[in-house]
This record gives sequence, C-alpha cells and structure tokens, in this order.
Amino acid sequence: MTNLTKKELENDKELLESIIFSLDLDKKEIELKELEKQSLDPNFWSDNQNAQNVMKNIEGIKKEINTSDQLENDITSLIELYEITENSEDLIEEYEDIHNKIKDFEKLKFLSGKYDNKDVYLSIYAGQGGTESNDWASMLLRMYQMYADKKDWKYTVEEVESGSETGISNATMKISGEYVYGMLKKEHGTHRLVRISPFNAQGLRQTTFAGIEVIPIIEKIDTDIEIPEKDIQFKAVKAGGPGGQKVNKTSSAVQITHIPTGITVHSATERSQLQNRENAMNILKSKLARILEEERIEEIDKIKGDYKQASWGNQIRNYILHPYKLVKDLRTDIESYDPESILDGNLDEFVEAQLRIQ
Repeated sequence: MTNLTKKELENDKELLESIIFSLDLDKKEIELKELEKQSLDPNFWSDNQNAQNVMKNIEGIKKEINTSDQLENDITSLIELYEITENSEDLIEEYEDIHNKIKDFEKLKFLSGKYDNKDVYLSIYAGQGGTESNDWASMLLRMYQMYADKKDWKYTVEEVESGSETGISNATMKISGEYVYGMLKKEHGTHRLVRISPFNAQGLRQTTFAGIEVIPIIEKIDTDIEIPEKDIQFKAVKAGGPGGQKVNKTSSAVQITHIPTGITVHSATERSQLQNRENAMNILKSKLARILEEERIEEIDKIKGDYKQASWGNQIRNYILHPYKLVKDLRTDIESYDPESILDGNLDEFVEAQLRIQ
C-alpha cells in the first residue's frame, strides 16, 4: 500500500461496528455480571469443573469487550489523525496493524454456535491403505499437535493405538482453549494423501485416507442423552503407542461400544479403570449430543468410531506430495503449494476460510 484513503478507514470502522453488533456485547455485559456474581459464591469451587467453565466464560467475555473498546479507540484516533496529517503515508503502518486486528476480531462473528467455545475431542482414524494409512494418520496427529501449539491451545493424547507395522490406527486428542470447537469443527471428514510411498519397494505413487472426527466436550449433557447399560459393551484394554505425550499403558484403559450406533470410544489417561470408564462415557455422550445438535441422525454412520467411509469420493481435503506439491480444500478451493508447511501445522488459512462460508 502506497497511499491511505479515508474510504479505507471508514470501511474498517463500519466493519468493526458490524462485528460489535453481531456479538451483542450489551447482552454479554449482563451475562458477565451474572457470571461474576456466581464466582463470588462461597461454594463456587465445590464443583471444580463447572467453576473452571465459568471462569473461562468470564475471561472470554472480558476479552471480547476489552478488544472491541480498544479497536474502537484505535480506529477513531486514526481517523482523527488522518484528518489533520499532511502525509497519509506516515499512517500506513499503523493502519495495517489496526486493519489486521479488526479482521482477526471478525472471526468471532462466525463463532457464535452453541458449542463453538467448547473444548474438543479430536480423533484420527486410519482409512483405506493399510500401512500407508497408519503412517498418514500419525502425520495428521502431528499436524494437529503442531497447530494446537501455534494457537497456544493445551492438549493431551487421550488414547492412541499403534498400527500393525508403523504409525497409528487411531488416536484421540483432548484440546482446550478459546473457540476450539468453532475453529476445528470443519476439519471433521476424510483427508486424502497422495505421495510416493516410503513403504512401497517399487517407488509407486499411492493414495491413502484418514478420517478426522471433531466433537465438543459438553460438561452437562442434555437430559435426553441417557444411555441404558444394555446399550453398552465394555472391556478393559491395554493402551500404548506414539502420541507425543504420556499415555497410560496399563490395563486400566477402557473401550466402550455403543451397540445401537456402533460408536466406539477409548480412554487411557487415568490410572483408575473407573475414572477411564467415566471419561469414555462422557466422550460417548458428547458424540451423541453432536449428532442431536446437528439434527443429522440419518447420518450417524458418518460419525462412527471406525470411520470406514475414509476412502475415495468423500474427502474434504487433498494433500498431494507427488507428482506436484499441493494442498487443496475441496469445499473452499483454498490452495497451498507448500504442503510441508501445512503438515507442520500452519492451517489458519484453511480453517478461517471454512469459517466464513458456514
């Protein structure tokens, strides 16, 4: 940019006003007062999980209000300065900084879903392709770990199952932070890899698939999510394998299958089998709640833990390493010619593009 116009400043001010209106910050200020009142209750921390959620909401609302106030002051001051300056070029750097902050703040317009500010369980399942798909699943696990690191989100590997020769057959991450579900929910689907396989002695190009499942962690499950014991198949399993963080490798790990839907979940993070069972039930309830929330009961097979549909014809994103380099999202047409960077967790362009078309 070599010249700054008043129209550009006014456009940014109008954009900021539309963002603030869509966020309904007046209503959130009332909500904030109520939450702060709850936090002063002497018994507030008796329910530690609920208290943490309340404090997270307080922090999030305060951040939105403070950010909007700061950006309003910044853009107003810049317009006033533009009116009296003789050389607008001197303001370009400051303008670009404010403009980028407003565009970043705009993402909140698209993160107003019921569960968008929830933490998530992100699960990865190897699809068609045998050893190759196990390796691809482990590459995706690393990609999302690196993306979480870049976003300053906290994560743990809740469960991981090694592939028969290499990589993983499935893994589940618990990811915590601001608007994690809202940002990651569109990663849900089949991811396709094309490359020269390191496991193919002939050096042939090979296509393989992995499925990603993203579900919100819902602390208080709706009353209609009740699971009769007769619908549950329970067994203790041993956990282990790669994952980047410590995973419990004792027989206290559990696997629960929901018989009516075929959904299978694992938990191996706790030392107690009872705690792992409770954790697995919460994951299962969250999966069922996600189905109900989207009113997609007829598509329940697409959310099953085995992800058998991770194959030709229904991928959401292609990662091509040979004969050329390209990552392309088939829903937004966003492309990158640097797949190594994407696999190192630089996903923002893909994630944010999907946010804006929902």
